[in-house]
Formats: sequence, C-alpha cells, structure tokens
Amino acid sequence: MKPAIILVSETRCEQLLDEFSRYVRDYELVTATSAREAKQAAKGLVAEGGQVAMFVTESRLPDAEVLEAFHWWRASVPTARRVIAAHVSAFREDADRLRGGMAKGKYDAYLLAPRGPRDEEFHTAICELLSDWGSTVAEPEVVAVAIVSPVEDALTLGIRDYLDRMGMPNRVYAPESEKGRHVLERYVADRGDADAGEPAYPLVMDLGERVAPAQSVRDVATRIYGRPADVVVDQVVDVAIVGAGPAGLAAAVYASSEGLSTVVLEAEAIGGQAGTSSMIRNYLGFPRGISGMRLAQRARNQAVRFGTKFFTGWPVTSLDREAGEDGPPGPLVLRTDGGEVRARAVVVAAGVKYRRLGAPGIEALVGLGVHYGSAMTAARELEGSDVMVVGGGNSAGQAAIHLARFARTVTILVRRATLAETMSRYLVAEIEHNPRITVQGCGEVVEGGPDEEGRLGWVVVRDTTTGSEERRECRGLFVLIGAEPHCDWLPDEVARDPRGFVVTGRDVPPERWRDQLPPESLETTVPGIFAVGDIRAGSMKRVAAASGEGASVVPLVHAWLGQSR
Repeated sequence: MKPAIILVSETRCEQLLDEFSRYVRDYELVTATSAREAKQAAKGLVAEGGQVAMFVTESRLPDAEVLEAFHWWRASVPTARRVIAAHVSAFREDADRLRGGMAKGKYDAYLLAPRGPRDEEFHTAICELLSDWGSTVAEPEVVAVAIVSPVEDALTLGIRDYLDRMGMPNRVYAPESEKGRHVLERYVADRGDADAGEPAYPLVMDLGERVAPAQSVRDVATRIYGRPADVVVDQVVDVAIVGAGPAGLAAAVYASSEGLSTVVLEAEAIGGQAGTSSMIRNYLGFPRGISGMRLAQRARNQAVRFGTKFFTGWPVTSLDREAGEDGPPGPLVLRTDGGEVRARAVVVAAGVKYRRLGAPGIEALVGLGVHYGSAMTAARELEGSDVMVVGGGNSAGQAAIHLARFARTVTILVRRATLAETMSRYLVAEIEHNPRITVQGCGEVVEGGPDEEGRLGWVVVRDTTTGSEERRECRGLFVLIGAEPHCDWLPDEVARDPRGFVVTGRDVPPERWRDQLPPESLETTVPGIFAVGDIRAGSMKRVAAASGEGASVVPLVHAWLGQSR
C-alpha cells in the first residue's frame, strides 16, 4: 500500500489533485472537503495498515480553524508532515495569523498554492518534506545496505544508526525472510563453503552485494568507505582534518575548493553531533529547517566534488611530527589503527562527546534503550512507549520533538528549574505546544534497569530539591548532558585549558607564545596545527559558528603552508 497525501479543501480539491498528480506513482492522493473528513480518512488509512505522509490544506476550512485541524490530525498521525497551501486570495491576509503556529511546531510549511504549471519552488518544499518523512518514518523502498540478524541487539542498532547518519537507506531482515535467505545464500556462495555452519550475525550486504559478518560499526565503515591506509603512503597531503562535524566539513569544502589536497578522518559518522539532529530550524538559508544528516551529507558531497577524501570509523590515536632533515620541519603524522596520514597542516575539528550519566545500571544498557545523543534510528522502535530525554540544550529539544512523533510520552529531565536559560526560544515554544512532551525541572536519573527481554525497562528519577525518588517505566533514555573534549590523542605540546579544550590565538598563555607573538586566531601552540569548532576553547557551540570557523581557518592554513615551504 502506497503512503497517502491527504489534500484538504472545501472547494478546490480538483485543483489540488491536478497539482499533485506528479506524485501519483509513489503516493495515494486522498481528498477531503473538511477537517473532520480528513481526520476520518487518516484514521481509516492507519486502521488498514497504511501510512499518511502528509496533510496539505488550504488556510481556511469550513468546520475548524486550520491550526485546530492540525491538532486533530497530529493526534491521529503524529508522524505526518503538515502543510498549508494558501490560495492567493487569502495568502497575505492569513500569513500573520498563521505563521506563529509554524514557529511553535504546529505545522511544517506555509506556502502559496501554485497558480500555474511548473511551480518548482512549491514542489521543492513539498519534496523536501516528503524526503524528510521518508528518511525518518518510512522503511526504505530501495535498500542500499541489507542487515540480517535474528535480533536487533546493540551492535545491529549501532550499524543502523551509522548508516542512517551517512544517508544510506538500510533495513534489518530476519534470517528466515525472503531477503534474509537471499543474503545467506550469497554469503555461502562468496565463502564457497556450504557446510560452514551458522554464520556470525549480523550479516551485512552492501550495494555490491558483498556479504560479510560485522563485529563492529568500523567493519561496515571500512567496507564501504575504505581505510586511511588507502591514502598513497608516500604522499604528503596539504591538510588533514580530524573530525567531520560542521567545522571540519566547512574546512574541507573551502580547503579543497582552493586547490589544497585534503583528507578528512572521522571517528564515527559524517556530521558529528550535529548530524544526529532530527531538524535544525535556525540554520541560515533553510527556512523549513534541515536535518543534521542531510546538512552533513550535502557538505560531504560538496567537499568530495572538490577532491576531498573521507575516511570514517577511524579515530586518530596519535599525532606527532616526522623527524625532518635540515631545513623546513617534517610533515605531521596522524596515526589510526587503519593506517597513517601525513600532512603539512592539521585542522583539529574533533568536536566533543556527551558526558556519561554514571548512574548504576545505565551503562550496561547502552544500545539497548539507553542512547548518548539523539539516535534517530531508535525513535522508530519506540512507538507507543514512554521515553525520557536528559538534558536542556538545543540537541535535547530537537531529540524530544522528534521522539514525540513516535513515543506515547516524552519527558525532558533537567537539573535547572526550566529550559529558558539553556535552550533556544523557538524550541521551548514548540515543546510547550506539544501535548506529548513534559518538562520536569530539578530532576536527575540516578538508576536504571532492564525489562524481561534485557532492554531498558525502568529508571529512578530523583528530585534534586527534595531528594525524593520515583521509579518510572521507561523504554528509551536519551542522554545529552553537556560536552567533554575529545583530544587525548593530541601531543602535550598542544596547550589546553583546565577543562581540556584546545586553546588558540590570544587565549594561549603568553609564556607559550613564539617570538613574543601569540599564534594566529585559530592556531594552537604547535605551528601547523589549528583547532576549530566545539573542541576549541571559547568557541560558540552552534552549528553556524562552527561552520564559520571551519571556513575561516583555511586562509591561516594557506599562510602556514606558504611559510613552511
């Protein structure tokens, strides 16, 4: 059954049908002349096992205010995207009245209904929303990577989360399913040993239909994207970038576009923490918002176009300078378990990691209901469950809003009294108007434990003002409680502040200056090593700020390369 787009108008259903006819191959088009009729149509589709991808409505309905109608429809199908296609006669008059509802998350887009053929601006918005729905809600129709496993354990979920963040459609199949049997047959054929016995799960089949068991996420990353050792050993690249979050990606785009040979090493998936955000709504140039995954993959494709090489799944374990002969200093050497990269300059954009909760029983359930970060993949598995988000920053707010599309209830737990001091106002407003989300201030998780199946089943929440404790059912716990720098691999010569963040420019203590001059603004205490983004002391922890630093560091790299040649 194809997912449905429900078109709602009292008098213009035929025009909407004509405009949306380009989607009939992939979506069922359903019309309704009122809010209640649309609600009943949605309920009927869901009852039959179907899905509603989108509601498209005029700005005025005969039986309800349109924002009230969105409330009804969200209660029926919380995952569907909601769009106003206002007729030209009402577009301006209704805009002021309705756009505030979009800021509060009541719907996703306010568009001018097409007045003629080929209104590609309108359909670009529709396609973006349908694409977002397809990547976060629907199981993919075309699978790039097939995973076969009898159970969805922590490793299987980790592989799915990595592939989702890399923008690769994937699905898990049971061994006895038709697809599962096909993968097993390929595995036996590739090995040439029909009597090898039961394989080690999970089995992963990539686009080339190569099948192999995966013992770690790194195994999958290596098979798809290669190892750092694939870089020509005797080649010294102009710049190596450690970390592929917004700062590292921006540095890669600008460095490679300006002719520098560029390699990016990423320990996990492209995008860093920003890549796990379900929807970034305050990034310049994306009025309808953009998911962190899509933003990251677009930046990666842009960098690849200019010649950047990416290697994911390989943390850098050490950095030092190769001993040089008389003359200029030797190249910097980045070491990983998969090989070395030698570079004339290094940009450290490794970002930060969420702090561990440290509560008894929690760490043993990581990947089994407990997640550090938003783990968008896990949201689909929590339909009808009670979940909890620990943290009060923007990432926590974005995670809660995304989870509310699936979970029965979402509780945001913060140690402060409210979210006002730590979260952007647009997210606070959206949370306040989402009936599935509750904010509990002055609280902390102090214990957790499994259910009968060995997955997270409950947590204990303590009130930090009274000390009272309460045990609650909880199937998903998402922890986003501040950040710790990830730079233990850096040499001691690279100065850090007391919290472990890398210091640059005039933040470097005067006794560490060279020739009584401070390093350049984004340069560390080691010539040729620069730091940008969240790992840099004093940086603004925002996606746009990180991207700006990534772009700004490239002229400094150019200057250093000119000096060192």
